[in-house]
Amino acid sequence: MAERAEVPLPAGGGTSSGQVPSRAPGTPALVRTPAIDHRCSAGGLAAARAYYELRGTLAAARGAAILDIQIGQWLTNVRRTGGLGKDPVRAERRAAALAAIDENWNPAVRGWTVDWQRHYAYLTQLLDEAARMRAITPGVTRHGEDVGRWLATQRRDWDRLDEEQRRRLGELGVKKAPRARGAPAKTAAASGLRAGGEAFQKGLEALRQYIAREGALPGRAGVQEMPDGDIRRVGGGWLANRKQRRDRLDQVQRAALAELGVDSAG
Repeated sequence: MAERAEVPLPAGGGTSSGQVPSRAPGTPALVRTPAIDHRCSAGGLAAARAYYELRGTLAAARGAAILDIQIGQWLTNVRRTGGLGKDPVRAERRAAALAAIDENWNPAVRGWTVDWQRHYAYLTQLLDEAARMRAITPGVTRHGEDVGRWLATQRRDWDRLDEEQRRRLGELGVKKAPRARGAPAKTAAASGLRAGGEAFQKGLEALRQYIAREGALPGRAGVQEMPDGDIRRVGGGWLANRKQRRDRLDQVQRAALAELGVDSAG
């Protein structure tokens, strides 16, 4: 069967039946000749461009849709072996068209998954928007994806990443998570501190997420909604208490506050 192609409609033109095919707003009018190739159609490419403009990546989840096209499934199909067609010249041209939209459109050729590429792209976007790396913790999301949790996993599993993944993350400032130290001996005093430490960690996590969202320390009335729906106060009262009780904070806790810009914690 002959390969099929999509061609632009001439100005004022239509199909042989006199009907103009439906199209997405802002895209060139197209007419399907008797031999259209669905593998990398102009409609699919138009949807890919629109999705990239919206999300900044073609690493779409399989269920993603835009312009009435299931773009996630469409991209999954064209990434498969032979998905760009059997003719090598045409397949190369189609791959180049996708690469012109996003050079990382097919992460498998680089050695990692679409999911990894999507989270990496969203991490890059958060940092480009001035989010602080240390504030991107589990619960910090973008487009519904928990980028903070993904980042923590990359740092923890650093040695499992390939060299190129580590290079790309390293350029963003991501580092391997330090090795966990041995647990200290359990004492009554340590147990009492641990109870207070848990409350501190929850407040610190809320403060990190607030800063990631707002880009600055909270005012007196600042609050942060946590992923579990809990509302935590992170404003003047919480910060003031930390400063007043700084003699009870250990060195790690003081350093954590200082990294978030709470200068008087030290």
